[in-house]
Amino acid sequence: MGGQGRGVHRRRRRSPAGVRTLAAVLVVTGLLAGGYGVRRHSELLASVGAEPTGPAAAPAARPPVTAAPSRVPVAGRVPPGISFPQRGGGDFRTADTVGTVAGRSGQLLRYRVAVEDGIRNVDIERFARQVAATLADRRGWTGDGRWRLQRVGRDGPADFTVLLTTPVTRGRLCGDPTDRYTSCRSGDQVVINVARWVYGVPHVPDLDLYRQYLINHEVGHRLGRGHERCPGGGGPAPVMVQQTLGLHGCAPNAWPLVGGEPLSGPAGQYDDPIPAGDH
Repeated sequence: MGGQGRGVHRRRRRSPAGVRTLAAVLVVTGLLAGGYGVRRHSELLASVGAEPTGPAAAPAARPPVTAAPSRVPVAGRVPPGISFPQRGGGDFRTADTVGTVAGRSGQLLRYRVAVEDGIRNVDIERFARQVAATLADRRGWTGDGRWRLQRVGRDGPADFTVLLTTPVTRGRLCGDPTDRYTSCRSGDQVVINVARWVYGVPHVPDLDLYRQYLINHEVGHRLGRGHERCPGGGGPAPVMVQQTLGLHGCAPNAWPLVGGEPLSGPAGQYDDPIPAGDH
């Protein structure tokens, strides 16, 4: 989850107790050659690219019709074949495939995709394709001509990196080791917590939609967008609402554009508690 366009939580209540603050910390650059690139966190310390500004606000519209959803797993159960420890080893495998440029006009940003070692049975190239498909969708950040995005491999220059991490590594990269629940944007890192990727959240029953939201929300911070509130009326939530923590009268929505127009709400965020644990 981000804050003020920087992926940082404001201080808030934790359930059952505690407080949270996320801060921008480490930044990922190039990874070693040969199959999948792998480096330690300590070697992933270089800043790439300038901080851009985000797209302008626009009125709300009706959400798009989606296909039959994948259901969110029952709490405490990981889908067959996917497993992860609380603390990964700190190494990352980086997808090699270079994608086409998504978007017809606007500033071009390049990104790479990496998965932390210890997260088992997640195919790195498949995960990278899911990220790329979300970011290239016409309802996404590239849909209104303000941004172009391109996935690169481990050796090409990149403006940001999308990381799938274990819960403890998420806390380390996001500057808040007590939070193992949310995701964040930290500098040029878009940090996706594998616990949320696997479990989703109980108030968004469509897991596919939630995953698309997760990517678009955190990448939105990298594009300069801050948190927003629900505009009310039961319509779709702007993608920069912290939907992981609550909907506040809006319906779940994964996309920056709804009905072909940018959807935004009032700037700000709610004082929602961060759930304890990872699911």
